[in-house]
Amino acid sequence: MAKSKAEQCYDILKVKIMDGTYGPGYRLVIDQLGREYGISSVPWRESLRRLEAEGWVDIIPNAGALVKTFDTGTWKRTIRLLARLEGLATALSAEQLSAEDIATARALNDEMRDALENFDTNRFGRLNRKFHQFLCSRCDDERLVDMVEAEWTRMDIIRRSAFWYAPGRAVASLAEHDALLDLIEAGEDAETIETAARRHEVNTLEAVLAHDEQRHAEDASLA
Repeated sequence: MAKSKAEQCYDILKVKIMDGTYGPGYRLVIDQLGREYGISSVPWRESLRRLEAEGWVDIIPNAGALVKTFDTGTWKRTIRLLARLEGLATALSAEQLSAEDIATARALNDEMRDALENFDTNRFGRLNRKFHQFLCSRCDDERLVDMVEAEWTRMDIIRRSAFWYAPGRAVASLAEHDALLDLIEAGEDAETIETAARRHEVNTLEAVLAHDEQRHAEDASLA
């Protein structure tokens, strides 16, 4: 079945937001989009309302539609939601992971360690997402997996618009990956695995917030 004009507009905008063409704060002008793609204004308006409902766009009176700019509050809400969704998806996937799958996941973690040792943060980030996607890959709840993917994409956009960093967190995350794989390999129950996967994401949140608080305190003491 052919996609409606509104669906086509939605796909165009979503892809360009995802790949960074339309970055945070970018103004989406309906007339300009209409001229560029040869699609009338009504489908663009429908797609923008859908993107607003999904949290990708802000529609501001007298200003139009702007690609959402993410702040600390948005980041905290995103990672807390991701922790819960991914924890459940990992737990549901775990019992379907074979010994070969676990070996593949361990190899990805080793690649991440190599990237970190070579100060290749971009490669580390790509591998980290690939690792987490792989642990969720055997989950048979497609809607849940789609939700996890959406929140990971949101996290990637947030990282492009601001630098979230906590010293030592990347090294600690590798050890947590190993521990999570040990639980899966040992056949631990779903609740234990879900809790460990969720705690892993929350640890990142807490580390970044603690570092941010310390940095602000140091800046204040120098003022």
